[in-house]
Amino acid sequence: MVRRVALFALLFLVGAVQESRAQQGPDELSRLLSTDTSIHQHQLTIATFKGVRVINGQSVENEAPGVLNFIILHRFGSVQNAFQDYFGLDNANTRFGFEYGVNPWLTIGVGRSSYQKEYDGLARVKLLRQTMDNHMPISLSYAGTVMVRSDKVELADSTKTYYFSNRMSYCNQLLIARKFSERLSLQLSPTHVHLNLVPDSRDANDVFALGIGGRLKLSNRIALTAEYFYRIPGTELLSSTYYNALSLGLDIETGGHIFQLHFSNSTGMSERTFVTQTADSWSKGGIHLGFNISRVFTIIKPKEFR
Repeated sequence: MVRRVALFALLFLVGAVQESRAQQGPDELSRLLSTDTSIHQHQLTIATFKGVRVINGQSVENEAPGVLNFIILHRFGSVQNAFQDYFGLDNANTRFGFEYGVNPWLTIGVGRSSYQKEYDGLARVKLLRQTMDNHMPISLSYAGTVMVRSDKVELADSTKTYYFSNRMSYCNQLLIARKFSERLSLQLSPTHVHLNLVPDSRDANDVFALGIGGRLKLSNRIALTAEYFYRIPGTELLSSTYYNALSLGLDIETGGHIFQLHFSNSTGMSERTFVTQTADSWSKGGIHLGFNISRVFTIIKPKEFR
């Protein structure tokens, strides 16, 4: 029921925008979704965030058409054991991923994480673009992700069958962002994660959360970032102790690379893991050093540069 209401609200929002734009011409919405930054008097806002990830969670940014982004996400172990495992450096999890800009409003991607040997596929659809004159005050995107665990699972009851569908999870997100100034950007991320299989009958298959992220620009190449995912009470997993994911970071832009250094209490790098199953707490020393590295390659040049 909740998912139907959420879908109806999204369709209503898009429909309302289309109706309001129709008075100004049938192509107004498609022009807002374009990457052209000089659409008549409504100049589009650019670089709300520098990368496609705020820290763990996805940002409202899309890849440019014809651009392939190679992304490495790396998370070390917890620092709480100090020198026993060298402040977490002895333990690490990595995700390799590729994202490609199909057109001005669609980015698709795939990835593989060493944590629980998880594969994922994503699609990010840009619905609205903020304009500098506040004709459109926000940027809005939809992100959908499919995740599949491939690690070996030992069942407590060996007579039961562990189906492939049990390994699958899904995530739906609305990414609502606004660039308030040249220095400050904020984003809200209402999130729904569906788990086909949960550890215990007390656990809900559908987990809802609200992500809050921000970026504060310090110089032309350096920015502070922060991100927090609050799980809605009554929908979280109850069979184990899990915490809300909190991350603090530093973005460094170096030419074609974007380097994101951060601290987080999350080990996983997919929405299934960091939204629903963050097992460490900042207050108990469960802090993980991590970084994201992004490198873009132009596969198909824009017509104006051919």
